[in-house]
Amino acid sequence: MNKKTKTNELVLLGLLAAVLIVMSCTPLGFLNIGPLAITLNIIPVAIAAVAIGPKGGLTMGAIFGIMSFLQCIGIGGTSAMGAVLFEINPVLAFLQRFVPRALDGFLVALIYIALRKKLNVYVSSAIAGFCSAFLNTLFFMSSLILMFGNTEYVQNLINGRNVVVFVCTFVGINAVFEMIASTIITCAVCTALHKAKLLPAEKVKITEKAPAASAA
Repeated sequence: MNKKTKTNELVLLGLLAAVLIVMSCTPLGFLNIGPLAITLNIIPVAIAAVAIGPKGGLTMGAIFGIMSFLQCIGIGGTSAMGAVLFEINPVLAFLQRFVPRALDGFLVALIYIALRKKLNVYVSSAIAGFCSAFLNTLFFMSSLILMFGNTEYVQNLINGRNVVVFVCTFVGINAVFEMIASTIITCAVCTALHKAKLLPAEKVKITEKAPAASAA
């Protein structure tokens, strides 16, 4: 990686981190509805995963996870569910908020890289945006059941229903809205970055084609 590319990535990562922190501390990032919230914070994570790769996705996912955890103690916003989980077990509350988001960013970057081998940047970015929101919901709810499923709080939420039915009804329209928003916005922003030649995946593609050209 040359110095210019590395500088561009650091600048982009800094900008996305700033946007994510601002969103996390204002209603722009979390729209609280009952115990859950519609979160748009997953979008900067998806953009970083596409534009910078696994390290960018992991870094932004980690920042998202930290900001989400801080809301459990009333910093940068409030989370009704997070506050209850923190009272039950603060360590597990941190893991439940942090690990799913960090893992999401890392995996979305790998998904995008794999998609670009077969699809154009527009479709790949859109799918990456969708996967970011989908995996965030999947990992968040899975970790909630895994770490707190036996607690009275979560058992009251489940209310005797099948776990799969509970998850689907609990996330409901929130998850659908997140997936649509993440798909559209990630595609639009990453398309602009692609046209500005700021996507490292494009550089990788060019490099991969070079040996074939030389052999010819």
